[in-house]
Amino acid sequence: MSSTLITNARLVNEGRTFEGDLRIENDRIAQIGKGLTPRDGEQVVDAAGRWLLPGMIDDQVHFREPGLTHKGDIASESAAAVAGGLTSFMDMPNTNPPTLDSTILEAKYELARGRAWANYGFYHGASNDNLDAIRALDPKKAPGVKVFMGASTGNMLVDNPETLDAIFRECPTPIITHCEDTPMIDANLKAFQEKYGDALTPEMHPDIRSREACIKSTRLAMSLARKHGTRLHVLHISTADELALFEKGPLIRADGSRKQITAETCVHFLHFARPDYATKGNLIKCNPAIKDVADREAITAALADDVLDVLATDHAPHTWEEKQKPYAQAPSGLPLVQYALVAALERVHEGKLTREQVVQKFAHAPAQLFDVEERGFLREGYFADLVLVEDVPFTVKREDVLSKCGWSPFEGTTFQSRIASTWVNGQLVWDGSKLVGQPAGQRMTYDR
Repeated sequence: MSSTLITNARLVNEGRTFEGDLRIENDRIAQIGKGLTPRDGEQVVDAAGRWLLPGMIDDQVHFREPGLTHKGDIASESAAAVAGGLTSFMDMPNTNPPTLDSTILEAKYELARGRAWANYGFYHGASNDNLDAIRALDPKKAPGVKVFMGASTGNMLVDNPETLDAIFRECPTPIITHCEDTPMIDANLKAFQEKYGDALTPEMHPDIRSREACIKSTRLAMSLARKHGTRLHVLHISTADELALFEKGPLIRADGSRKQITAETCVHFLHFARPDYATKGNLIKCNPAIKDVADREAITAALADDVLDVLATDHAPHTWEEKQKPYAQAPSGLPLVQYALVAALERVHEGKLTREQVVQKFAHAPAQLFDVEERGFLREGYFADLVLVEDVPFTVKREDVLSKCGWSPFEGTTFQSRIASTWVNGQLVWDGSKLVGQPAGQRMTYDR
């Protein structure tokens, strides 16, 4: 039996921070307490007052495998994730082929086995013509079903009203949605092209993929969820306007019930805003678009106020060469997992969030929302997915980026915290400067 004792830590878990020790036995948290005595042959890690958190669970990533592996793959992007303190991920279905039936879903799980540095789950996708596959989905096989209610990659835009209604009526898992109204975006793009021709710039992106497009689509998804009593999770909220649509309060209420409709935002919406297009350009082009400073501030406050329930990344790597194309040809998406947690903790250093809130939104809430078994918390008997964080400043450099795309929108940014160690299923996989050991990720399971 392998055993590790982490001593003198400041543990952040379930709304409180306390000093203590934590023992790992094999892949589990065996003991949490104070003054735990080392055993013969046990490895001892002196945390020396550093912060010990449950590993983050990222409920939205695009790791690009299968079919788009020149941008990233399960091995490379999960390596970047554990370097950033993210120990579990849920990957999107718009790969090639898209994940539109159980056979393709299981093939993705097989691709991850033995290669993923972090624990993994894969969403089943929705299209205009795979309703039978959604009906047949075993709810223990996927965290949820992803519905693109806005333009997406491949055959995954669900714009048939009857099909959309049926998916919300019959889906056996939570539905997660990308909410942007495609006809409105198309009309905006046409208007900008008529006015500017080929001279479109990244600064126009938040006006082409407008806040109105987000609001209209989000309202539609919520109306369908209320009509059918569906568990709905709306991804990557990017506007202050949408916040008024969601219920304020904890994800799990005092009576034990859970919000029916929940919302997520992403780290880049907490960090960047419209003025950054002038220097970052296509590097921060993403869908939905990064919008105004006022939106950024309102979204950050909404996380603190329990209007938004989950923080994630929407990690979506593209090559440097792809991002250098003119605005209209440059793809949307940012590589984020390696620096997502430290970017979120920057809001702690600014006094806008607490560490406990970051852990709630980035670890506890995804586990609760998707019924993840025995992960997302520092609890005895749970899997030992852990991250040790130290308040030591560092500056992001391109040569340190582990994502296959080889760049980060945070290059040149100095963060006040860094990831000192990451454990996945009890195995040390990141020592603060490099990957160690072998990929330790396991397939996540769901208590449904």
